Amino acid sequence: MSLTSSSPHRLGHTLVRATAALVAVASLGALAACGTSGSAGKGAEQSQSASAGKSAKTQGFPVTIKHVYGTTTIKSKPTRVATVGWGTPDNLIALGVTPVSIQKNTFGKTTHGGFLPWTYSALQKVGVKPADMPQLHDESDGVDVEAIAAAKPDLILGMQSGMTRGEYQKLSEIAPTVAYQKVSWGDPWRGMIRTTAQALGEPDKGDKLVASLESQLKSDAAQYPQLNGKTGAVMSFDASKLSSFSVYTTTDVRPQLLNDLGLKTPASVAKLSRGTTKFYKDVSAENADQFKDVDVIVTYGTPDLLAAMQKDPLLSKIPAVKRGSVVVVDNDSEMANALDPSALSIQQTDAQYAKLLADAAAKVQ
Repeated sequence: MSLTSSSPHRLGHTLVRATAALVAVASLGALAACGTSGSAGKGAEQSQSASAGKSAKTQGFPVTIKHVYGTTTIKSKPTRVATVGWGTPDNLIALGVTPVSIQKNTFGKTTHGGFLPWTYSALQKVGVKPADMPQLHDESDGVDVEAIAAAKPDLILGMQSGMTRGEYQKLSEIAPTVAYQKVSWGDPWRGMIRTTAQALGEPDKGDKLVASLESQLKSDAAQYPQLNGKTGAVMSFDASKLSSFSVYTTTDVRPQLLNDLGLKTPASVAKLSRGTTKFYKDVSAENADQFKDVDVIVTYGTPDLLAAMQKDPLLSKIPAVKRGSVVVVDNDSEMANALDPSALSIQQTDAQYAKLLADAAAKVQ
């Protein structure tokens, strides 16, 4: 099975892709100014108040952000942010901003017509009413520019996306637009958070959020010493077609998350990743034995997948497959969306993920 580079979150057909400290909403209100009594004082107070409001709106701006299609300048603090692609809406919410339009999710476990469970839950926790939830736009066949325009954004963020140059140009006519940095679908979660915070004019908040998530990942991984010294790779197998499979390269965020949880990159995957900017590579099952250095395999799939792989004469040559050191993530589960991390998914699922990895690693002798 091969993946499709335009939309990395569906498998088997078209691939579309917790701690208590969850979300703190930042106040975006204007600064209050102290005035004096009398009519002259009221005029001074109004002037000071207007000046303070303007200062609050423009402090730290303009902001210029580089990306694959050039640079984007954000002149003042955005208040209506739309997102394209994966992860960015979660990062916005974790930074205290409710987006006005986000991608409709159709892969994994979703709720309320296309929200990821942790996304909808986080918005509820900060008091967003159903009528005020972000609009959902469809990206299954490219970016729905008209739907995004209807949300009237003053900023569009698409760091973890496959936004084309043409889509970027159309979106830029609506509002300042930030695309991915270098590789489509390839922005690491730390960079996404920091870029989002920079666009909001609050880089320090981004750094704090990254530090908090790093601490959480380290703490959860530390509970499982069986992960120490082990290697891990994220792959994609289809039980109905085992003649080939796909391996996520080191440019992708999924294997990077394995590193965050204590697993090392196997030499075979590092070699496969050299010289490519693609987030995956297809491999013939005839070459499966080259991945004998992989201790733990993570793959999307269905409950019957591992048994089918172990019966296959070629795939069973992979030691991890033979001994069952494989984490099969059900395509319809919440975890299916969590392999590609965001601020909210890490908070919600990394403890569960660490345990799954540790259970697989424990089978390595």
